[in-house]
Amino acid sequence: MDDTQPLFGVLRQSVQPNIVDAIERLVHQAPDRKLCRVNVLAFAASEGLDEEQTINGFLHASSLGIFDMSWNVLCPGCGGVLDANTSLKTVQSDEYTCALCAAGYEPTLDEMVEVTFTVSPRVRHIEAHDPHLLPPLEYFRQIYWGSGVDLPEEDFEAKVDDIILESLELPPGEKAVLVLQLPADFVIIFEPVTHSAQFIDVKGEPTRERQSLSLVFDRLHRNNETLTLRPGPLRIALENHTDVRVLPSVCVANEGLHALLGHRRPFLTAKRLLSNQTFRDIYRTDTIDVDQRLKITSLTFLFTDLRGSTELYERVGDLAAFDLVRLHFGILNDIVSAEAGAVVKTIGDAVMATFPTPDRAVSAAMRMREAMLKLNGERGSEDLLLKIGIHEGPCIAVNLNERQDYFGQTVNIASRVQHLATSREIFATGSVLDDPRASDILTRRGLTPQSQNVMLRGISDEISVYTIP
Repeated sequence: MDDTQPLFGVLRQSVQPNIVDAIERLVHQAPDRKLCRVNVLAFAASEGLDEEQTINGFLHASSLGIFDMSWNVLCPGCGGVLDANTSLKTVQSDEYTCALCAAGYEPTLDEMVEVTFTVSPRVRHIEAHDPHLLPPLEYFRQIYWGSGVDLPEEDFEAKVDDIILESLELPPGEKAVLVLQLPADFVIIFEPVTHSAQFIDVKGEPTRERQSLSLVFDRLHRNNETLTLRPGPLRIALENHTDVRVLPSVCVANEGLHALLGHRRPFLTAKRLLSNQTFRDIYRTDTIDVDQRLKITSLTFLFTDLRGSTELYERVGDLAAFDLVRLHFGILNDIVSAEAGAVVKTIGDAVMATFPTPDRAVSAAMRMREAMLKLNGERGSEDLLLKIGIHEGPCIAVNLNERQDYFGQTVNIASRVQHLATSREIFATGSVLDDPRASDILTRRGLTPQSQNVMLRGISDEISVYTIP
């Protein structure tokens, strides 16, 4: 019997059967490279599966030990992996440098940290479990480039051959020499293991005299100045001062290189995963270190509260009111989860939820209001009168009171916008309705938001707030 069958049997208890079937086929039948740093969004698209449910499926599979998650810090320019982490807790640097792009970046969780899934060696051993034994091209494809770089399947080697002039594998502590003819082009000597690069601007009159260059590979991430050399023979002396092999390649920065790396596809970002209800339910406090402050450039917050809940407890009694409020929480949780959001916390009768994009929050708010109207209609009462506020903007992800939470002015504004609402109202700020997808939801429903400028406590300037009828 297949040793993995019990694991997939347990997985079927919490994940849709068609998604489990697709994951099981992937684990058993896919080539090794397809099981290293799986792009869940690309996998869902290729299999015709619901994106959110597929993310949830991989999260449950990871909790069972079928996959190992990786939190990879990406270069926003070239899409290379600058740092790979088994946990978000180890994303600690204030700045990451990409030698290939010759630029430094402050990490954010929006597009600079991807989450991928690699099959566990306990389930199936693949070549990438020993990355320093991978063939050089496969190291580039599976380890160096992030899952958002859509590398070609069929003619990858041929396209790389059009770019690389020379390459070699240099064992730890070894030296080597490369001799080649420099073309009149911009040339990059790139080494992916140590993330180092040397740029050479090759121009001027061709020469027959041999030019020389020495390079040392270590872990210092040096930014070497661009050299100017002439077309003609070049001798490169290479030294590996690390404890692993290095893979220096001499590449031409031509149209072929830009075409190879220019194809991009969506990938699962850390921001999106932190706003996933299944992720929060499974991993709870094991996400962010207590001292970490991780920036997010855009996150949408939705706050709800029940109007007149004190009177409700007085009118129907504590036990009945508690059951009713708990029912309302259950409905809101289901709606938030269905719209790719997550409930951060409840405060009394209020809910704080996050969504990766404004349109998801607007859609959730509309569904929440409709659900409460339906529930009141079924009960023949007006007990559950929901007030909703939505705002979008930058924030910081933190660990607060042993829970992944968020901090910043965006959170404060969202909360205060909710306090402006009266029963059955949805208030959203201009930053929410400026999102084309959010405004399109209202247009399709024939709704015209009414604008007003308001002052909020603790906010110096007026802000535009829209009432969604």
